[in-house]
Amino acid sequence: MEIQTPYAFGKTVTASFDATEQKVRDELQKEGFGILSEIDVTAKFKEKLGKDFRRYIILGACNPALAFEAFGQELNIGTLLPCNVVLYAADDGSTAVMIMDPEAALSLIGNPQVSGLAGMVKEKLERVLAKV
Repeated sequence: MEIQTPYAFGKTVTASFDATEQKVRDELQKEGFGILSEIDVTAKFKEKLGKDFRRYIILGACNPALAFEAFGQELNIGTLLPCNVVLYAADDGSTAVMIMDPEAALSLIGNPQVSGLAGMVKEKLERVLAKV
C-alpha cells in the first residue's frame, strides 16, 4: 500500500522486517547511496526511557557524488542531509518503508540548482522504493 505525506513517500510490504531492511539496503547501494548513520529507535527508547516500542530504524542515506555537488551550490545544505529512510513494523504485521522527500526538504533553500539535484535524488529513491 502506497503512503504519501507532504514530506515523505513510501509503502507497506508484506515481507518481514529483516528481509525488507536487507532489500532496502541493497537497493540503496545499487543507486549509489551509502548509509552514513543508523538509529535503532526501538533500542534507544528502551535504553533511555525503559519503554517498549515497535521495530523502527532510521537509515541516513547519502549519495556522495550528488551530495558533493549540492554542497558546492549551498554550503549550509548539511542541515538537511542525509536523506532519511525509515523502516518500521506496522500494526497489521507488515513493514513500512518511508523515505524523506528530498524535493520537499530542499525546496526550503530556494536555489534552483539545488532543486534540480533534489529531483535527481528523488528519482533514485523512488526506484529504490519500487524495488522493495
